Amino acid sequence: MAGSPEHNQGKESGHSSIRIQSYLRGGTSSLLSTLPTLVVFPVYKTIFRQQIHNTPVQQAVRQLCKEGPRKLYRGVAPPLLMRTLNGTLLFGLQDTLLHLLSPSSQNVIPDAALPALAGFGAGIVEAVVFTPFERVQNVLQNGQNDHLPSLKSVLTKLKEQRMASGFYRAFLPVTARNALGSALYFGLKGPVCDIVAGQGLPPLASSFLSGTLTSMAISLALYPLSVLVANMQAQVGGEVKGMLACWRVLWRSRHQGVVLLYRGGSLVILRSCITWGITTAIYDRQEKG
Repeated sequence: MAGSPEHNQGKESGHSSIRIQSYLRGGTSSLLSTLPTLVVFPVYKTIFRQQIHNTPVQQAVRQLCKEGPRKLYRGVAPPLLMRTLNGTLLFGLQDTLLHLLSPSSQNVIPDAALPALAGFGAGIVEAVVFTPFERVQNVLQNGQNDHLPSLKSVLTKLKEQRMASGFYRAFLPVTARNALGSALYFGLKGPVCDIVAGQGLPPLASSFLSGTLTSMAISLALYPLSVLVANMQAQVGGEVKGMLACWRVLWRSRHQGVVLLYRGGSLVILRSCITWGITTAIYDRQEKG
């Protein structure tokens, strides 16, 4: 019978199983996409140098070449670890929140908006967990931090700071970027995939393209926040300015021009195409398999 305890218990177990599988699928898909992350890390580092030093791509590449191959992959460990853990938490938590929201919404929230709302909540938790990873990564990738030559020295230095100026520097813009980005990703991924699949493409190709197109749009829309975060987190010590003050300094350094603010944005498209396209395709494949 529909209302029997055994039925309800089985239904709850099924929901619990689905949520656990979502964490596993998210972790697996992100783990498998770490190889492309490793391959395109020099591209990511080039973008970072453009964000920090406001240089053309040719000059950023020359900087990296001058530093040599030994320093090229300095700072690669945090994004590799973060990438795997990020997928586990993001996909799993979004699915968990989606299951919690669905029965409680009672038509107050449209069903089509629930994935985006769950993604928004998952993005907030993601920011709380991963802001320290991003902080360490940005310090390591800044070529001007020669006084912090190793991961251990960076961790030691950040421990000496207050949380707001140490590991959780730029927490507010990171939270805004991650929450909005996750909401847009989970809200758009399904509809975009349906549109692409309607063109006659196979499911795997549809998932890859939906992840690519969605991530591309999100990366470009939220790129200024990523530039702000990189500039706020790259330095350790010195005068600690607030988010608005840092934004004003950044805006002036770009001569109040959107084109200069988006320097490196074209490379973000390349990175998004590779990483999130593959992650989305693998996750959807596991989910439907």
